[in-house]
Amino acid sequence: MATILSTPKEKTTSVISPSKKVTLRVAKYNPKTDPKKKWVNYQIPYEKWTTVLDVLLEAKNHLDHSIGIRYSCRQASCGSCGMIINGKPRLACFTKITELDTTMVTVEPMKNFPIIRDLVVGFDRLFKTHKRIKPYIISEDSEITTKTTELLQTPKEVNNYIQFANCIKCGLCNSACPTMATDSLFIGPQALAQAYRYVADTRDKGKDDRLKIIDESHGIWRCHFAGSCSQVCPKGVDPAMGIQLLRGYLLGFRS
Repeated sequence: MATILSTPKEKTTSVISPSKKVTLRVAKYNPKTDPKKKWVNYQIPYEKWTTVLDVLLEAKNHLDHSIGIRYSCRQASCGSCGMIINGKPRLACFTKITELDTTMVTVEPMKNFPIIRDLVVGFDRLFKTHKRIKPYIISEDSEITTKTTELLQTPKEVNNYIQFANCIKCGLCNSACPTMATDSLFIGPQALAQAYRYVADTRDKGKDDRLKIIDESHGIWRCHFAGSCSQVCPKGVDPAMGIQLLRGYLLGFRS
């Protein structure tokens, strides 16, 4: 049975068999009502396949219904459950308790995002910068007619950008970025990586427009190449490499 350590609450039967237990430490904070963040601990049973999202939902369903959390697909596809887990930006549904190799799991909201409540953050800035780089194929003939044909590409052409097309907009890269913490206008690694995804696509005709968008004081040159964005990406997008390749276009090394 799952048990809460901080505030007494009615207990209900756990859906997870009580073999081993982990202490789940959750950052609780509602900016509208709370003067400061507080930590609440819960004792949650887990199995070798149990994820951080599983124990969070166990706590929410049986111990504290007020825990604020965002999630959806549970298979690392939607990017909804990003948070700081034991000090590192991760997807809760993609992180197993056994992988953390600890009896204490600490979860808190992603950094560099405004907190809505508890583990839920606002994505307005991420979506705004993503839209700003025009994340779609720009073509001379954008209207579909009876004469429209498929735009074929070779496997080599697809390989130039396909890695960067795997972005699920989870925000982990922006959360890990030190420049995002110091420059509120910085476009961020997520948007820059997506800018490269379209610049490198042979079907796209918007390269010059996108390069103008990122070639400014709060754009690509604000990146200090810490590489932390690539270290936390759950899909292997490698934003740091995309940013360096984009610089190649701006410096004339690529065309």
